[in-house]
Amino acid sequence: MDATRGPILFRCDGTPEQGWEPFYQCLSLAAALQRRRRGTHFLSYLDPLSLATVINRGNNDWVPAEQPLGSPGDLEATVAQVRRLNAAAVVVAGEGVTAEYLDGIRKTGTLVVVFDSAAGFTFPAHVLVNPLLAPGRKAYRFGPGSQLLLGHKFALCRGVFRRQRTIRATEPPPPYRALVAFGDDDLAGQAFDRTNQLLELAAVAKVAVAVRTHHPRYDDLKDLAAGSAGRVEVLTETKELMTRLVRAHFALTSGDGWGLELCVVGIPQFVLSQTKRHAASAKRMDEEGVATYLGDAADVTFDQLREAVEQLLDDPMERKGMTRCARNLVDGRGPDRIVNGLEILLHAPSRKRAAQAVPVGHLRLVA
Repeated sequence: MDATRGPILFRCDGTPEQGWEPFYQCLSLAAALQRRRRGTHFLSYLDPLSLATVINRGNNDWVPAEQPLGSPGDLEATVAQVRRLNAAAVVVAGEGVTAEYLDGIRKTGTLVVVFDSAAGFTFPAHVLVNPLLAPGRKAYRFGPGSQLLLGHKFALCRGVFRRQRTIRATEPPPPYRALVAFGDDDLAGQAFDRTNQLLELAAVAKVAVAVRTHHPRYDDLKDLAAGSAGRVEVLTETKELMTRLVRAHFALTSGDGWGLELCVVGIPQFVLSQTKRHAASAKRMDEEGVATYLGDAADVTFDQLREAVEQLLDDPMERKGMTRCARNLVDGRGPDRIVNGLEILLHAPSRKRAAQAVPVGHLRLVA
């Protein structure tokens, strides 16, 4: 078998301590790789364990990791899986990543891809991907031959958002509907608190809350929806989210990947960040005119949120401007661009020699 057509191994975790965002980022890229007939395997430490069904539902193979990413013994386990699968590339995502960890994987001769939006150390990786809007190239330190894929062109977008892009070409008519989508790592439970606040606004007729079933306040949200006389609905399935995207007039997000996915559809946003890296991306979204950054979620009061929402709903030109800027900024083809870059590197002559256990040299930058 040609080693350059080998499978792709994803090393990522999904836990309350580390968050679930890297896990779902890898799932988005895996879906794009499968369209190129690449096998996709996950080595993941999962909590809750039901996330394994999400991996298998996407036609991916899963091997449970015995320890979290970056912990003692994890590098040896990852290298063992690389050799067992004869993996063409390894995609690593998570807070436990270190330069020594990546260098250990790189020594196997496989292509090393890293998802990172913190720029905390020098990356000895072949491909470095930041699917958020910040930080930019100047913040990153990387070794010779590294390929950087940064910014809005490489935002990870699921198919459900791309498919609704054409349908929501114009804003839906009133009554006004809000979408609460604080993403995969809403560990502070902002979705519940902000939904309660939106219900107090007379201008907002209905609120749709997009959450995972492992959200820390999922049961509270379900109870809130049951007692809201139909004003609140909780969305956990893709088919439910699909129909609500085209009806939403604005959204509350946290500056993570969900916010960029909503840009594809063209939904105006208010961003309340919960982490430093999401705040940096949110500020860039504000600068690009696709969202209004209200600040850190813990510091934004109800009065501030109410004033911002009322001003937006009273200004149709502002909503149209935000929609136009959002759709122009993110087109939803980010995963395909990342896969194209991987395929170019995997089929380079130097990569084929590396797959045959020849010592790998530094790759040249790809334009």
